[in-house]
Amino acid sequence: MTLLRLPALSHWPISLSTRLFFALLRRIRHGHLTLSTPDGNQYVFGDPHEGPGATLHLHDWRACGAILHAGDIGFAQALREQWLDSPDLVALLRLAIRNEASVAATLHGGPLARVWFALRHRLRANTRQGSRENIHAHYDLGNPFYALWLDRSWTYSSACFDGDPQRPLADAQAAKYQRVIDTLGLRPGMEVLEIGCGWGGFALYAARQGIRVRALTISQAQYALAVDRVMAAALGARVSVDLCDYRDANGQYDAIVSIEMFEAVGEAFWPAYFATLARCLKPGARALIQSITIADALFEHYRATSDFIRETIFPGGMLPSPGQFAAAARRAGLDAHATFSFGHDYAQTLRLWRAAFETRLDAVRALGFDEAFIRTWRLYFAYCEAAFDEGRTDVMHIVVECAGD
Repeated sequence: MTLLRLPALSHWPISLSTRLFFALLRRIRHGHLTLSTPDGNQYVFGDPHEGPGATLHLHDWRACGAILHAGDIGFAQALREQWLDSPDLVALLRLAIRNEASVAATLHGGPLARVWFALRHRLRANTRQGSRENIHAHYDLGNPFYALWLDRSWTYSSACFDGDPQRPLADAQAAKYQRVIDTLGLRPGMEVLEIGCGWGGFALYAARQGIRVRALTISQAQYALAVDRVMAAALGARVSVDLCDYRDANGQYDAIVSIEMFEAVGEAFWPAYFATLARCLKPGARALIQSITIADALFEHYRATSDFIRETIFPGGMLPSPGQFAAAARRAGLDAHATFSFGHDYAQTLRLWRAAFETRLDAVRALGFDEAFIRTWRLYFAYCEAAFDEGRTDVMHIVVECAGD
């Protein structure tokens, strides 16, 4: 392979999409990209002496058109089709984020594609039926699949490492659960509503401290395993797991906990979610919501279109910004304030999930998942890890209570 200086535009490969793609890469201002092409050449964009550095291998020129047309969604398609790859997807994505202002088209795609994918996203609205379908598409891939790479607590949300990246993942998840309990001041005998209980990780942890939990989920697979885990732990007197939409929750509780479920609500249904909190909190009680967030400055662009995560991994998903979350809570007569931000801990959580996933690929294949699925999930882990490492997204504990309490 020959390392080339950048040729004049007229000498670049003849495809218009390739020329435009190369022209965008010339705008890299932070770090550098080493690009190998199907004709056996290699180009360096940016300053080769400045980090961070990343490598992209183009195996098929069609990748250029896919990225220009649909941004990160097109990149994911090209990766699935093996039109491109990278030895370090996280490094590549971090480089893209750092150069987002100058190479926006490579992240966001063309205007027609943005409109099209925004429409597709809106058609996946989280009505009761839509929520079941959207949750089924991700969480009901099968408990055996998630068992391959989650820790023994079956926790599929950010852990809390408290500055110790060497802390075992299960211990870091327990630390996160304890922070929730401590923040809300939960004590034995208190009754908690958990909205979106996953496989029962928090409910079991809290119940072992004498706290009573009503845990809600709409995932059939999660419900079945959570019930089994509660019975196996002999904690049925303290934990009830219900296959129930949050909108149908009843009763009043000493506290509400909701860990990374808010992202699945959808902006149109935020009022219904906060109305549930207001209805189900006892006077003076508080809720703690753990949610991934996007920066307020990025929210308007984010809400106007879709992206790889919402298109491929979490249909119907929608991240709030801190400001938008607080505003939606106020409209329901609630106050919301973030008490803890730990985005870098999420990056570490994802690194551990990704490493576990990579060591179990034969088992993933044995479950019937193909190579395109594996490449897609590899990108999913890397995409999220890069976003948290670069601060494009964060994860927060947000305490919600009735205004004036």
